[in-house]
Amino acid sequence: MTIPKKAGVVVIGAGIHGLSAAFHLSKSRAGGAGVVVLDKTGVGAGASGIACGVVRNNYFQSAMRELMAHSVEVWESDAEAYSYHSVGYLQISPPVMREGMEKIHCEQQAIGYDSEFVVGAREADAYMKSLLHDWRAAGVDSVLHEKRGGYANNKASLRGLAQKAKNAGAAICEGITVTGFARASQTNAVAAVQTDKGDIECEQVVVAAGPWVKTFWDFLQLPDAITIAGEGEKPMWRYWALQEGVLDIPPQQQQTTSGAMPPVIHLDSAEPLYADGTGELLRDEMWGVYYKPDFGFGGVQGGAAPNEVKRPASEVCVDPYGPQSSEFVVGADFAKMWTSALAFCQSRFIGKGDLFRKEPSGGIGCFTPDSFPIFDRFCDNAYFIADSNHGYKMLGVGKLVASELSGKTEPLLRPFRQTRFAEGKTHPQSKSPFPWS
Repeated sequence: MTIPKKAGVVVIGAGIHGLSAAFHLSKSRAGGAGVVVLDKTGVGAGASGIACGVVRNNYFQSAMRELMAHSVEVWESDAEAYSYHSVGYLQISPPVMREGMEKIHCEQQAIGYDSEFVVGAREADAYMKSLLHDWRAAGVDSVLHEKRGGYANNKASLRGLAQKAKNAGAAICEGITVTGFARASQTNAVAAVQTDKGDIECEQVVVAAGPWVKTFWDFLQLPDAITIAGEGEKPMWRYWALQEGVLDIPPQQQQTTSGAMPPVIHLDSAEPLYADGTGELLRDEMWGVYYKPDFGFGGVQGGAAPNEVKRPASEVCVDPYGPQSSEFVVGADFAKMWTSALAFCQSRFIGKGDLFRKEPSGGIGCFTPDSFPIFDRFCDNAYFIADSNHGYKMLGVGKLVASELSGKTEPLLRPFRQTRFAEGKTHPQSKSPFPWS
């Protein structure tokens, strides 16, 4: 493939963030002049293409909640092109999470994000049974029902986004591997992006490489560790293996009592979890699952909390989706745990564990020290969209980054600067078993 010798902006990565940034950059530049997207394989070949597709506002961190409210608006702006299904989202929680969920609901109301909060074991059970007649989960104390949000079909949404970027004038160059950066002699800036097909001189670079972010971080010789005020030095990047799969039943079998497609369901639980069928104890500490009927996956798709990858980041970053990834992508006990959790939630899933099938979903996530994104400029003109595995749902980030590259400062991105670590302004942690909640 012939690639240009010069570009205004080179975007690295043709996933959700790279394509979104390219689309909005192209709209703001006459005819999309000089916006080039590079991907070593193709559109959606990495994490975005196997994302579960859930879109939610349910975050304990106010900065994430405000950013997601913006992103949901972008999803809603062209639901057809983005293959987006606005079915809503349910966060179902035990007593230990009530205070945090009350806070989330109050702050959602403050920013005008429509949600309903049901409190109390009896009330929560009745609410869930009004939606799903076979609901049976024990130990539930509250339900936060986001009326917006839902999910999108991953591959279809990326095809739609890529077409919007092309229509706006962006060039998408597939099968091009970035091998490094040439630096300007008089400044700290990137003068050219080096590839296996030749160099591209550029004014700005956007790194939107998902779990490959450390590769480009290393190309710029940025630090492997960072000091967090009050906590000391920590590794800059960590890897977790997302645990996801599909129950091979027709998606339409997971409908609400009224016959509609249900909201995405996320249950966190402090109850013991026993194996469906055998009664074996699987979990005696906090656990959580999420699931939804998905015609793109052809079944009920979902997952559970990730497993930390016990391998140096320098080894994983070379190719998180390479041959070596199969040994830690989905844990050996995940299928039993997840299908048993579905049976714990709804009686229609009892005895269905043998219908589990692995799908190319989940994959490897690259996380920052506080498990939340970094959106910031380095080396004068290299803008990193390091999503810390919050990526796919944050479609609106590309729009905000495009605005910042045109000279504006976007308040929604300010809490995600690299400086937060030195300032001790890391994002607070919830009591959920998920590192990204």
